[in-house]
Amino acid sequence: MLTEERLQTIQDMVERRKSASIQELVEELDISESTVRRDLALLDQQGRVSKVRGGAMACDSHYSTEDAPVASRRDLNLGEKQAIARYAASLIRPHDFIYLDAGTTTELLIDYLTEKNVVFVTNALSHARKLSQMGYTAYIPGGEFKAATEAVVGEEAMESLRKYNFTKGFWGTNGISVKGGFSTPDVKEANVKKTAMEHCAECYVLCDSSKFSQISCVKFNEIANAVIITTENTKEILGDEYYEYEAAGDIRIARTAGRKLH
Repeated sequence: MLTEERLQTIQDMVERRKSASIQELVEELDISESTVRRDLALLDQQGRVSKVRGGAMACDSHYSTEDAPVASRRDLNLGEKQAIARYAASLIRPHDFIYLDAGTTTELLIDYLTEKNVVFVTNALSHARKLSQMGYTAYIPGGEFKAATEAVVGEEAMESLRKYNFTKGFWGTNGISVKGGFSTPDVKEANVKKTAMEHCAECYVLCDSSKFSQISCVKFNEIANAVIITTENTKEILGDEYYEYEAAGDIRIARTAGRKLH
């Protein structure tokens, strides 16, 4: 295979998958690791892919390494978040035992609650306060408080969550991609999300369109392991790699305000 042909093949693979590891490229192209590294460096210099630790990402993907403060994220994509939150709240039934993850969209879900006979566990202090003020029973796991996301994280929080069996859970995410799964910048927060999901019968991840094809440092689950709730705006950016998930019903589209949910 000629050099330019090989470079184009690598670029096509990365763009199709949004990201690819060095090992994946070695196996797919049957070339040495040193050749892959050299090719990725050249493609990065040419602006055709973005070289990252252990592999490469498509140039239209965003790789985030830290959380922005909650206050700076509350009003971003607010219309989409409200539609998603409204749809998510409609899924809650009497006697549900709910896990509610920290996040700006999960917080909005509380505004649309109609079912009263529900108990919550949340690792977000602001969520717990809001739920309590509305008359709900809300439990908070112990652990380390993380100021940026206003979440309780760490081993103690994980141990608290292991004793529960949730009927439904709703999570936020910093990024979602077929290859990178659901991801977040902080390993402690990722571990809490993963632990809660392992103890939940029905898992839902709330994602506005800005989260798709984004990758953060730590994957906390594969996208096949939770139903994604998003909006019509996302339909315009879903590529072929998401088709099987949408066709299987693992991606649910929340209609905008004033229109019927489905």
